[in-house]
Amino acid sequence: MKLRKLQDVNLKGKKVLMRVDHNVVKKGVIKDPYRIDASLETIKYILGKGAKIFLMSHVGRPRDKKTGEISIDSKTAVQPIVDYLQKQGLNFATPEVTNKSKYGLENLPDMSKLQKQLESGKLDGIYLPNTRWFAGEETEGEKSQQLAKELAALADLFVNDAFGSWQPHVSTFQITKELPSYAGFLMQKEIDNLQNVLKPQKPMLAVVAGSKFDTKIGPLAALLEKADNVILGGVLYNAYLCAKYQVHIEGISEKDIEAAQKFVKLTEKYPQKMIELPYIVESDKLEERDEDKICTIKVSQLQAGQKLNYILDAAAKSFSEPQIIDVIEKAETIFVNAVMGYTPNFAEGTIALDTALNRNEHAHKYFGGGDTLQEFKNLLPEVYEKALQDDKYYFFTGGGTILKAIEANSPFGLQPVKALLE
Repeated sequence: MKLRKLQDVNLKGKKVLMRVDHNVVKKGVIKDPYRIDASLETIKYILGKGAKIFLMSHVGRPRDKKTGEISIDSKTAVQPIVDYLQKQGLNFATPEVTNKSKYGLENLPDMSKLQKQLESGKLDGIYLPNTRWFAGEETEGEKSQQLAKELAALADLFVNDAFGSWQPHVSTFQITKELPSYAGFLMQKEIDNLQNVLKPQKPMLAVVAGSKFDTKIGPLAALLEKADNVILGGVLYNAYLCAKYQVHIEGISEKDIEAAQKFVKLTEKYPQKMIELPYIVESDKLEERDEDKICTIKVSQLQAGQKLNYILDAAAKSFSEPQIIDVIEKAETIFVNAVMGYTPNFAEGTIALDTALNRNEHAHKYFGGGDTLQEFKNLLPEVYEKALQDDKYYFFTGGGTILKAIEANSPFGLQPVKALLE
């Protein structure tokens, strides 16, 4: 499989339409600029080669799935991203949106003034409105074809640098049918590092947490086969405990337990691979931390039929147990897509996990998932900042995409990536 790469095309005097994954704005505020920073190498390269850029990204979920209505307001606007780019010395502007309806934008807004500024050199680039504001972005048929052609009319070629946006929408996939298309540097980097997870140095440890076991069963099955050891956290671990030990944990759905039961059967084929965290934290309350209503439970003492309140974290002392320390210290490859507890009130498990992983200085560590990175940064800021400069760490910009690719054992089955292959 060979990608068509950005560095293989002459950019001088060209107009480039570039898809990025700058989905970092929540309620009008940038929570973590990591994804923006990760795309700057590609943006600056294009500008340095004498090309003009039209950037586009999705932000949030402005579409109501029930009604189909699309909310166009400052909460999901790209303006905070444009402001951040200005601080990085990149002069971008976004057009004013005046043609909105309750079902989104039918056409691109008027950009004639901005395009003149772009041509004259007053602007480095134009940042298009949130792609999910457009009625045709996530649909099929005439609207999507029209949007693809309007976007294509802006540029000479398309660059996809948004590995984290794996869905085949107009801005990631349909556009490749209209313009010569290439992989940006971040896209290339994500795929190269993913190959190190798909073909890891052994032993490999995978740590996965999250909610909705039924949506994770595919990637978990693939990791169970590929990795030497697997550790679960969050709702995934709770559902696993319900399925294996026949206990009831408050808040865990039957759907998750049914999926976990299938996973438990899979673990029987690999009896040494599944590593159970020995201590969990039970709380009577979900939304707040009341020390009088919290206790630590030993997993080995669980009994069939036992009823537990909310399990909201893995106890920190789990990561001081000899077996857990041994598994972490011996690993040569570590893949992490995990927040162990219900943060912000239950963060001890995540702090203990990330601290323990950081002590292993010889392993290559691959972190994926927005929440995973955000909590790492929030809870251990000094370790996080050092990790950004450490060649042993790699932070993927898209967690869901990584799990999809792990399940398929390849990134090249994802349609937006497949469209970039020669």
